[in-house]
Amino acid sequence: MEVDLKKLNPDVRHLNDMREVVFDKEWAKNSPDMDLYYMYRKVKQENELNHNITVTPAKMLGKEFTKTKGHIHIGAYQELCTVLEGEIIFLMQKTNGPAVEDVFAVRAKKGEYIILLSNYGHVAINPSKTDTLKTYDWSSENCKSDYSLFEKLQGACYYYTINGWIKNDHYKNIPELRFEKPSKSVPENLDFLKQG
Repeated sequence: MEVDLKKLNPDVRHLNDMREVVFDKEWAKNSPDMDLYYMYRKVKQENELNHNITVTPAKMLGKEFTKTKGHIHIGAYQELCTVLEGEIIFLMQKTNGPAVEDVFAVRAKKGEYIILLSNYGHVAINPSKTDTLKTYDWSSENCKSDYSLFEKLQGACYYYTINGWIKNDHYKNIPELRFEKPSKSVPENLDFLKQG
């Protein structure tokens, strides 16, 4: 879907909105506020679904690759995301308080799709120092996000850094990270996204 983003006003996520979830605390403490990513919400609405675009420029958060703040959907809502430009790593974690029951990552490139599972918190990472990431997603118009666990535990259970994946010690029982493959095609029927 072609959208002229210059005609739209995005919600902007600033460093000041997410200093607590950054791995490199020294960098986060000393860096001035800056734009980190841009959320173009409801660029299209149809069939009870919102279509959103997120643009994440290539920036480093000190030693960590830039990422979204991280949230979990309230209820059992799923989300479908595709990559329009660049590459993405989605980290998905299922938790019971600070205890991690499951965690995995999916790396996808342009034209590939990822389903964000119900009851899994997720963080979207731009793993490039040079290329902007642009994603397009579908979610229920009733889907809401909860950021509180990520704020309380200072991010997801893994950080993706210039030194690779690093565990977040604020979590308990963190399994070894496994990797799943993205899908090459979008499901024909998206009604499953409406089920919360």
